[in-house]
Amino acid sequence: MSVKADNRHLYLQVIDHLKNDIENGVYKEKEKLPSEFDLAKELGVSRATLREALRILEEENVITRRHGVGTFVNARPLFSSGIEQLNSVTNMICQAGMEPGTIFLSTTTQGPTEEDIKRLSCQKEEELAVIERVRTANGEPVVYCIDKIPAQLFPWNFSNRDGSIFETLETYSKKRISYAITNIEPIGYHEKISPILECDPETALLVLKQLHYDEEDQPILYSVNYFKADKFSFHVLRKRI
Repeated sequence: MSVKADNRHLYLQVIDHLKNDIENGVYKEKEKLPSEFDLAKELGVSRATLREALRILEEENVITRRHGVGTFVNARPLFSSGIEQLNSVTNMICQAGMEPGTIFLSTTTQGPTEEDIKRLSCQKEEELAVIERVRTANGEPVVYCIDKIPAQLFPWNFSNRDGSIFETLETYSKKRISYAITNIEPIGYHEKISPILECDPETALLVLKQLHYDEEDQPILYSVNYFKADKFSFHVLRKRI
């Protein structure tokens, strides 16, 4: 079926056509697409045009291309959130109709690094609570989390509690998280974290590094969360100024 239906660039038409085929179940999750030769012939476009469309679809995490093996449809994200919303992982999982869970790997205290001192405006002699966890959805590991909080603001036995860090901070130290400054980085396979999250070798990770502030504009929580890119998507509402 030719995609030559309008005046747009052909590669844009190919992108829309393939997305529609995936949406309508013509190509299913984790299914291999036809070869470039066959797909280009079917769509009535050159292989160069097809490759440009596939390149963009791979950047959008719609497909994965494995050299010498083929092109595969990625699983659709189960969880989606606007990055402008400070939404907890627990809420994202609940909103998807799944059961959130937590696997505690460690809860320790340690002295701050030079970067910690700059981020959290703490003193060198102050201790930080460092919490390492894996968040699950219906028992499946989906997010690896490391959180750093000034130890005096947090209970030592948090690992025995079911509440979120946000809720615990508010209850224990009367500190309410108001906003966060977030940096997002996509990375590939991580030797330590990818096996913990049971990732396939080709599954990418989305890393959110967030510095959280309380209602008095004081930094009180630094978190680094590794999300499975095939399970989570984040979007941003941008307004014209």
